[in-house]
Amino acid sequence: MKFIFYTHSLVSDWNHGNAHFLRGIMRDLIRRGHDVAALEPAGSWSRANMLRDQGPSAIEAFHRAFPMLRSTVYDDAFDHEAAVGEADVVIVHEWTDPALIARLGKARRQGGKFTLIFHDTHHRAVSAHGDIAALDLENYDIVLAFGETLRERYLRAGWGRNVFTWHEAADEALFRPMPDVEKTGDVIWIGNWGDDERSAEIASFLIDPSRSLGQNTAWTVRGVRYPPQALDALREAGIGYGGWIANADVPRAFAENRVTMHIPRRPYVEALPGIPTIRMFEALACGIPLVSAPWDDAEGLFKPGEDFLFARNGDEMTRLLREVLSDQDFAADLAACGLKTVRARHTCRHRVDELFGILARHDVIGEQEVVV
Repeated sequence: MKFIFYTHSLVSDWNHGNAHFLRGIMRDLIRRGHDVAALEPAGSWSRANMLRDQGPSAIEAFHRAFPMLRSTVYDDAFDHEAAVGEADVVIVHEWTDPALIARLGKARRQGGKFTLIFHDTHHRAVSAHGDIAALDLENYDIVLAFGETLRERYLRAGWGRNVFTWHEAADEALFRPMPDVEKTGDVIWIGNWGDDERSAEIASFLIDPSRSLGQNTAWTVRGVRYPPQALDALREAGIGYGGWIANADVPRAFAENRVTMHIPRRPYVEALPGIPTIRMFEALACGIPLVSAPWDDAEGLFKPGEDFLFARNGDEMTRLLREVLSDQDFAADLAACGLKTVRARHTCRHRVDELFGILARHDVIGEQEVVV
């Protein structure tokens, strides 16, 4: 089968976590023998910022890390109808330009033989309701939402038909334990500032615990878009800030540290429960112990207390981090449980299986093609 993914960017993961997931999905489809390509707009926000921040070497590094993946950059003159004309499945990410979303729907309505799928991996359905409501999804065959609460939003609002939950997951070909890597740090958090959507949480669950645990604990933060006042706060707390890190380099960064944390963005916690960041899947796949700020695992994705630890507040985050750092057996058991759960349920291989199940259910492919 031929799959085409309309992405914000495949090449850049600068403040763009969905690229992590799509790379893993595309890699697994290729492994199964399918023809897979991505399309991304010229001058996409993520790609432009990565080039400004890192230069062309970042794109070269992407191609070295993912030689099997290909992405075509399109401009206003690009012939989208020709591009999708031979496709079997076209998956369109929600950050795609609204006019192009409508154009692809029109191509489907006017005789396109492909299955047209809309893929939502953000909180705009609640934080920018009007933006999503204005999208023309009438001619889309399927909507994939990355959490059950988001799926329910689509159904209640009447946005699209055949709406399914399709969680993000870890690319297990990339995210795996690296036991031979020397531990050089204690606590690492990999996350972006996020438009002040978790600034208070970063203070409570990261900066305050680092002060409490003292100078004998080595802390590192990697991510982008930290304003000057946030960088000052990290520096005053003795936390090392390393800036942007390519996703392909994250497994080694986890391996070099003894514990990580998960700090979800406020819109997910308050309005879209049950949706963790993709970093949580990736961290557990790397076999690193994880302590999380509060969120509601409403769909039972994990086993809290076994796969990872929940900290209700900053004081509890401090206590739990201290326990993990001081008890190697406890830390090893925690990491092993989290790794087992991800490998059993939350890899891109599992999500591709789910995708084929959705397609088969709607007579897009024959059952014999579900497992390749």
